[in-house]
Amino acid sequence: MIGARLYLLQRLSALVMAPLVLGHLATMIYAVQNGLSAVEILSRTQGSILWGLFYGLFVIAVSIHAAIGLRIVLFEWGVLPVRRLDLFTWGAGLLLFFLGARAIVAVVM
Repeated sequence: MIGARLYLLQRLSALVMAPLVLGHLATMIYAVQNGLSAVEILSRTQGSILWGLFYGLFVIAVSIHAAIGLRIVLFEWGVLPVRRLDLFTWGAGLLLFFLGARAIVAVVM
């Protein structure tokens, strides 16, 4: 079962993600319409603290949101006992965070 805290945390993460998704889509559309290559895009993002913060916040919000969502689905399917469900949720969230952080380092650093 999902508690009130997890419910609120998932809703808050969705609230944070919504404008970030729109910003990401606008950036992608701009890049494609202007014919920017991957090299040109990376040259604009390298060393940018703002892009790092933007995508860092995005990764944190997505990691939280997706991990809670997976927990809800697995709970409803009755696949795992609660203790394993908690461990899986933490593991999924941390995995998503570290993969996202690695991508940010590759693009911004």
